Amino acid sequence: MNQNPVQLLEIQLTIDPSGHFLNQRQAFSPDDKWLVYDTRNDETKIGENASIQLVNVETKEVKTIYKLENQTAFGPGTGAVSFHPSQNKVVFIHGLMNASEANPYGFTRRFAMQVDLDNANKTEPMEARDVNEPFTKGALRGGSHAYSYRADGHWVSFTYNDQVLALATETNPDVQDLRTVGAFIAGEKVAIDGTGDDENFDGNSFAILLAEVKANPAPGSDEISKAYEEGWVGKDGYTKTDGSSQKVALAFLGDVLSVSGEKVTEVFIADVPDDILSLMGSVTAGSKTTLPSVPKGVKQRRLTFTTANKYPGVQGPRQWMRCSPDGDAIYFYQKDDDGIVQIYSVSPNGGEVKAITSNDFSADTTLGLSADGKYLAYGAKEAIYVTAVADGKTTLVLPEPTNTSTQLSNINWSNSGQTIAYNRQVALNGEAFYQIFVLDLTTFLKQ
Repeated sequence: MNQNPVQLLEIQLTIDPSGHFLNQRQAFSPDDKWLVYDTRNDETKIGENASIQLVNVETKEVKTIYKLENQTAFGPGTGAVSFHPSQNKVVFIHGLMNASEANPYGFTRRFAMQVDLDNANKTEPMEARDVNEPFTKGALRGGSHAYSYRADGHWVSFTYNDQVLALATETNPDVQDLRTVGAFIAGEKVAIDGTGDDENFDGNSFAILLAEVKANPAPGSDEISKAYEEGWVGKDGYTKTDGSSQKVALAFLGDVLSVSGEKVTEVFIADVPDDILSLMGSVTAGSKTTLPSVPKGVKQRRLTFTTANKYPGVQGPRQWMRCSPDGDAIYFYQKDDDGIVQIYSVSPNGGEVKAITSNDFSADTTLGLSADGKYLAYGAKEAIYVTAVADGKTTLVLPEPTNTSTQLSNINWSNSGQTIAYNRQVALNGEAFYQIFVLDLTTFLKQ
């Protein structure tokens, strides 16, 4: 590893005494001129946050693009915002407008809100929501979050908890609200069957779930009790072993049970048929005790088998799946035999798990992948490192700061691949606030 840092200039974009919290991916606008963020100063406080803002990477100008006027400590709440890959639109978590002390913001009381920045910041729910029987096909029934646009912008992934099942658990011990993953099919509008209100409304996309979850997976099987932290595979899918193309695929983490009954987190994939009409036609809307169904033809597969490892399963900091643009590799953290958190990869076709890094330290932030798929960026003890995927060479591109900045997080690569943006907390007047920084990697990339 190259321990000598290159001479790169870190620039602080925001300075005011408030939070400026980046999402863990897709924070840059398509032209890389803006970064979008919410104004949380605590990762857990989406339900208390009212604003979504932009900061200009060159001029540091700040714009508010969405603000809740009825925000309270109980909601509605906004946050975790992502930019569309090619259009001037963003999507973010939005709590229900009738949030109150009795019914506050929560995992099952939120939805996807989209803002069109080229159309007077027009807002529109991305998902339809219907929690009353008869439920509506293509509508969700609870809380989605962690949105990620596929490269073509036609699909948006999400992680999901279901309000109908969450309520059923209060009286039915046989029901559990299990976290799962799915996707919105953009532009396929859904009108709910019942009357619209703050709990039930139309959306501009059709929602499908893409993972089968079970409350009691069989030990030693590929059944999972939880699906989460998903990411799209490739810009246009991946190539199968027979040479055919799988155009739409979603990678995610799934919790299995080992033969001895221990929970182990493994990497999974859902291969999705690209016939949208068939997908939408083959789903059911669910019941009071069952989730909406996964569409016919979706194939869920386990990619990693690590239960026999010294340190089994995906481990390290909270992480979302990162996938190479050509779809050949899915990246994740796992401990080596010395207990150090390293970056590994696996093919969407399965097979050997390959070590990418061989560092003498453990990464402690999410990892970011450059747009060309050549580099991975991540943090450890407030320093930033970049690893070349081809040979595993790791370079310290920014040492730990000498001031009081802490909580390095949310590393995002620009679409050009020349810049990374990230958060740090910076002390100001006796308090600490999440600020946004950028680091120009041009000099490093030319080496």
